[in-house]
Amino acid sequence: MNRLEPAPRFARMETGPTALIVPGLNNSGSDHWQTAWECERQDCRRVELGQWADPTPGLWVARLDQTIRDIPGSVVIVAHSLGCIATVLWSRQCHQDWKKKVSSALLVAPCDPEAESVPPPLRRFAPVPAIPLSFRSLLVASANDPYASVARAKAFADAWGSEFLNIGDAGHINSRSNLGCWRYGQDLLEGLLSGG
Repeated sequence: MNRLEPAPRFARMETGPTALIVPGLNNSGSDHWQTAWECERQDCRRVELGQWADPTPGLWVARLDQTIRDIPGSVVIVAHSLGCIATVLWSRQCHQDWKKKVSSALLVAPCDPEAESVPPPLRRFAPVPAIPLSFRSLLVASANDPYASVARAKAFADAWGSEFLNIGDAGHINSRSNLGCWRYGQDLLEGLLSGG
């Protein structure tokens, strides 16, 4: 994958949270808003989950856990698609001390690994835990997401205790959605980073 070169940025405050980017299946390519954020923002870091095309829950949860442990200070998770499911699995399994490091999460377009139509690698992440998250979370859904109906996304939000936002017809809220650097999403992130 060709990564965009990071643009010059202002140094972030050392006390500020790290926005941890958690991509989904096949990682996030050069046209994905997650990659744009990583390149534009000083406060973003991407987790290396490995086995992007053939993921297993155990590996992804373990790598997410280790990355959160290694980050100094607090973390705001920025997850997309299968990354949302991995985040919830991590929250169910991780030690309480590490869970406290996560102040909030932006969960964008969670896929439904229990749907019959999803690719086989996603089915490994089923069943989806129906547990309240111990940190604030905002779930952003699309009305025409091919990987999870808006009703299913709302059910996830209710189960996880997440705020719910339907942004209308935006597909899977990925590179095919042509969002560029997705300024609206960054406004949502800023609200979480500031604790608002």
